[in-house]
Amino acid sequence: MTTANNEYPKASNATLIGATITYVAGLFLLLSFAGPYWIESYSGMFSSFKHMGLWEYCFDRFRFPSFQYDKYFDGCHYIFSQELYVIREYLLPGWLMAVQIFVTLALMLSFTAQILLACVIIRMPLRIVLRYEWIFVSLSFIMVGITSVFLFLSVAIFGGNCYRRDWMLYPSFNVLSWSYAFAVVAFILFGLAAVLLFLESRKLYELRLEAKNLVAQMQHSQPEHALHQLRDQLHQQQQLGYFRN
Repeated sequence: MTTANNEYPKASNATLIGATITYVAGLFLLLSFAGPYWIESYSGMFSSFKHMGLWEYCFDRFRFPSFQYDKYFDGCHYIFSQELYVIREYLLPGWLMAVQIFVTLALMLSFTAQILLACVIIRMPLRIVLRYEWIFVSLSFIMVGITSVFLFLSVAIFGGNCYRRDWMLYPSFNVLSWSYAFAVVAFILFGLAAVLLFLESRKLYELRLEAKNLVAQMQHSQPEHALHQLRDQLHQQQQLGYFRN
């Protein structure tokens, strides 16, 4: 078995399916992370609060009752901008900070898992992946599983607190929006991918000795293959020289 003829085993269908689901879930997570529509007000209510995401609030002449100055907040602003500095403590309660942390960690873990799965699929670096494929897939399973748990906690915490009257005025005028829905879809997909990767990691763990023997066989066969390639090149050069003469 030689690497030149690409006779090494490819990634299994379970790994490919699990990786594909992970990439799709990662896209949903990214859109949810950056989207400013975790919750929005009904269009017919003419509320001064329009919509918000994890990192942005949008208002239409919003006036905070407890603020001592007669100031209106208008337009969309980054949560840590100077414009919202005076009411940031009100806009960013502890439970929302926890949601931000969980979603950020989930995004980082999912991105790392996607890199590991990409290495497994494209077989690069070849020998390391073939020998330690079960470790790559196991680490991916752990990261994807934790990502799913973090997203579940995020949507549960946000969904359970977004209608609190001590956070946003007139909560009955608001409704959960598509960014929140994307987070729910992402946590379900990550959970499904984690199951597939877990089953595949168990299978690869049982075959780890065969993978080690395969790498050893490749190492022993590679010098012989390189010698054959060198002989073929010399033979071609000799033929070219013969025809020129």
